[in-house]
Amino acid sequence: MSRRRRRKKRAQGLIILAAVLVLVGVAVGYGVSVYKGYMKDYAGTGSAAGEDVVVDIPQGSSVKKIAAILHEQGLINYERAFVNRVKESEYRGKLKYGTYTLNTGMNTMQMIEIMGAAETGSTALQTLTVPEGFSVEQIAARVNEQGICTAEEFLNAVSSAQYQYSFLDAIPADANVNYRLQGFLFPATYNIYEDTTAESLVEAMLSKFAEVYTPLEVMAEESSYTTYELITMASIVEREAKLSEERPTIAGVIYNRLNINMALQMCPTVLYPLTSGMYDVSQVTYADLEIDSPYNTYKNQGLPPGPICNPGESSIRAVLSPESHSYLYYHVDDEAAGSHIFSESYEEHIQTQN
Repeated sequence: MSRRRRRKKRAQGLIILAAVLVLVGVAVGYGVSVYKGYMKDYAGTGSAAGEDVVVDIPQGSSVKKIAAILHEQGLINYERAFVNRVKESEYRGKLKYGTYTLNTGMNTMQMIEIMGAAETGSTALQTLTVPEGFSVEQIAARVNEQGICTAEEFLNAVSSAQYQYSFLDAIPADANVNYRLQGFLFPATYNIYEDTTAESLVEAMLSKFAEVYTPLEVMAEESSYTTYELITMASIVEREAKLSEERPTIAGVIYNRLNINMALQMCPTVLYPLTSGMYDVSQVTYADLEIDSPYNTYKNQGLPPGPICNPGESSIRAVLSPESHSYLYYHVDDEAAGSHIFSESYEEHIQTQN
């Protein structure tokens, strides 16, 4: 074979190899995308607000049939993720037929719990979605708006002392707070039935918090802060952060300031008393910083007396595993994106704002 033909053959081989590598790359990328989608279905937080979907599950439906119905209704992307989650849960063989109002913001486990815990043939009237960062006051307004119960009934239920959970023991008996359960009403989507009461709804929210927090207690036990203080920090992170990747960074700033006895000076701790928990004002003026409230961390040293909202799992995890850095300051960089610029000194903090 001539040298020229060998070169040509080698070039063709390289072209074929390159094409194969491209195809492999595409296949791997697709596989990763599918895996991420599967895991999102399987173990997502299910706390995002979505759309309600009424689903009829016929009597005698198998798990695979139920998965197919949920997929057809746009509630899940991967039927196998649902089937596998059922098999690995306490509700294996216990899903019941009936008419359910589910929500596209739910994950598979939330749907499984609803269909597994329901009375046979029961019908959910609607769902209540509690977004991450909602306060007790905001939840009360929403349940009143949806006609689940009155705001007063909900606030009375929140103020009741009848709930028995070990994590509530961390709340100081003399805590000077608006609502002792603030921070522990876990943000998620809840099914509302005809017999749902304000008390049973609060119970469901506390139960959900226990489900999420219990696996994290080992991490919490390693902290020098109490569960109540950790959830208080998480509530500040929840109201301050818009980007998930910045939550541990903001948590690190809180720790850094506390470690050197520096005032936290976090705006959400002003907005909470300023708006009576409704957070319907986004900007804080210099005059607002003078508000006389134990929650105001511009006037009071250390943490506020309690949580200022109900944080989600990512904010709780951020506080349990804060980013290690030397930042003491931050300010909004891109308002639309919600990103921040972090600084180690006040001088740098001012410079980055100009």
